[in-house]
Amino acid sequence: MATPRRIARILAAGALSAALLTGGGVATATATAATSAATAATPTPSAAAGEISLKATPTEVKAGEKVTFTGRTKGLPIGTTVVLQHKNGSKWTTLHANTLIKQGSSFSFDNTFKNKGKEELRVKAGDWTSPSTTVIVH
Repeated sequence: MATPRRIARILAAGALSAALLTGGGVATATATAATSAATAATPTPSAAAGEISLKATPTEVKAGEKVTFTGRTKGLPIGTTVVLQHKNGSKWTTLHANTLIKQGSSFSFDNTFKNKGKEELRVKAGDWTSPSTTVIVH
């Protein structure tokens, strides 16, 4: 089985040969080979490969009360781990709340918040993240 690197080298050699046979200069052949190699070696994910929705219920709680997070995924494998993240300044930090995507591409888990204030939250599964939602803790 050919590896992506080997495929890129084969494509580059083919592009170089074609450019030389058609009378193209070395610079053109090198640029074509480099472009072919870069295209072959870089996988491009499909835009619709993964989607995640998120809903928090309730959206206003007292400190220590349970919030249930539910959502659905599209294009992600069943059994993929979904983790809860909150915005800490300008960075997203992973919390100790997670679950697996179930049959039917859904997930559900609970979490409690000790600190009062506004929590901006999202879930992440692999390279995919949901839009954020807000929970207000009184």
